[in-house]
Amino acid sequence: MKSLTQKAEVAYGWLVKAEDFLQSPFLLAIRAYWGWQFLQSGIGKFSHIDKVVSFFTDLGIPAPTLNAYFNASLETVGGILLILGLASRLIAVPLVINMIVAYITADREALTTFFSEPKNFFGADPFPFLLVSLLILIFGPGKLSLDTLIAAKRKKRAQAATP
Repeated sequence: MKSLTQKAEVAYGWLVKAEDFLQSPFLLAIRAYWGWQFLQSGIGKFSHIDKVVSFFTDLGIPAPTLNAYFNASLETVGGILLILGLASRLIAVPLVINMIVAYITADREALTTFFSEPKNFFGADPFPFLLVSLLILIFGPGKLSLDTLIAAKRKKRAQAATP
C-alpha cells in the first residue's frame, strides 16, 4: 500500500505532466487571439491615421504623427510576430511599454485609481493587451511556435558541428 506521501508525489507528477501538456496549446491560443487583436488594432490605426494623430495631439503626446505611425507599426508587426510565435519575447517588451504608455496617457485615471478602484484598471482598454504581452514575455511563446522550431534547428546544427 502506498503511503500518503507517495500518492501525493504521483498526483504531483500527473499534475506537472498535465501542465506541460496544456501550456503550449494555451499559449498558442493566447498568442493567436491577442496577436490578431494587436494586428487588427494596428491596421485600424493605419486606416484612420488622421484620427489617431488628432487623438495623440489632444493627449499631448510629442511628435504625434511620428508616434501614431510608430504605434500602428508596432501593433501590426507585433501582432504578426505573436501569431507566428517569432521573436515573441523580444516583441513583447515594446508591446508592454506601449501598453504602459497607453495607461499613462489615455487611461491615467484607471492607472491612478489602481488601489482605490481596481475595476477601472482591469476594465481599461490596454489591460488585456498588457496582460498578454506580460504573459508572453514571462512564459515565452510555448512549444507550438517558430521560436521553438528555430531553437531546435540551431541545437541540431550545433550538435552536428560538434565532433
